Amino acid sequence: MTTIKHTGAVRVLLILTCLVVIMAGIKTASNILIPFLLSVFIAIMCNPLVTKAEQYKVPKALAIVLIIALFVGIGMTLAGLIGNSLNELSLLMPEYKAQITQKFAGLIDKLADYNINVSSKLLVQYLDPSAAMGFAADMLSGFGGIMANVFLILLTVVFMLFEASSISGKLHLALKDPEMKIERIDRFLTSVNQYVAIKTWVSLLTGTLVSVMLWVIGLDFFILWGVLAFLFNYIPNIGSIIAAVPAVLLAFVQFDPSVALAIGAGYMVINTVIGNMVEPRFLGKGLGLSTLVVFLSLIFWGWLLGTVGMLLSVPLTMIIKIALESSEEGKWLAVMLGDEDEVEDKLKPENELKPDNEPS
Repeated sequence: MTTIKHTGAVRVLLILTCLVVIMAGIKTASNILIPFLLSVFIAIMCNPLVTKAEQYKVPKALAIVLIIALFVGIGMTLAGLIGNSLNELSLLMPEYKAQITQKFAGLIDKLADYNINVSSKLLVQYLDPSAAMGFAADMLSGFGGIMANVFLILLTVVFMLFEASSISGKLHLALKDPEMKIERIDRFLTSVNQYVAIKTWVSLLTGTLVSVMLWVIGLDFFILWGVLAFLFNYIPNIGSIIAAVPAVLLAFVQFDPSVALAIGAGYMVINTVIGNMVEPRFLGKGLGLSTLVVFLSLIFWGWLLGTVGMLLSVPLTMIIKIALESSEEGKWLAVMLGDEDEVEDKLKPENELKPDNEPS
């Protein structure tokens, strides 16, 4: 019998073929996979609360019921407020477009003074704030459509919370060599749990501050934009910018450019304080993902899983990176996904050793 030698090119082609098959399977099973991912996400958020309640001698079953009831109550209240806001926004959209045309008329007159002739219809077509507001509304509507399976999601969350304490042990027993893998498994579970839990509370703080700021200013649908800020805060670097655009453009339509700039500055202050002071204090040095990887993961997971994929793009990519770091064959790809600080930290010991090895 002849043996086939797998060259580097053949191996890459095999890996790419497997990836295509896996992505096709994920795309096909997205209707089942998306509720499952949401269940995992919610369970990770709720598990620290269950653990805390158990420390106060609260029975686990009672703690889970109370936390799920609280989660459902908050979710239903927000869903009602968001639904009403989306309905009102769709009704007011024609009025906003008329106000946009009127505001742009003054800008067109000023441009005409400098012999720059611009069509009002063309300007409105390319600089239409309603498009950005419509995008935000579509995102929230798509997320609401997924939450239609709320009973299945909550039931899955309940079972996950009951099984949460034994997941680590099951993974150890499932591996053939648990002594070698135990540290990697614990690091994997701890990293994912810590990131999602802390990011949730930080995002909640961001959304609350945004809603309060917009409520003080008097912007329409301030709760809607606060929820959008909460959701998009899971996307580092660019999520806060995307969340701010609809609110800033609505302020331009509802008030004037100075108020829009003030709201933009408020978003910048909130996200700077949260992102550079509060979040690093709890999350440590950072995500360990480069900015390019964060952006590409947003596009990739959004294409693969839709709205939920965009919101969970960073946690999902972190899971893949941690899993790759635990594999000798995948470490090189984990390095490629890492950020500059991580690379510098790994190279620093080598650079520090060089002077000691040089002959005196």
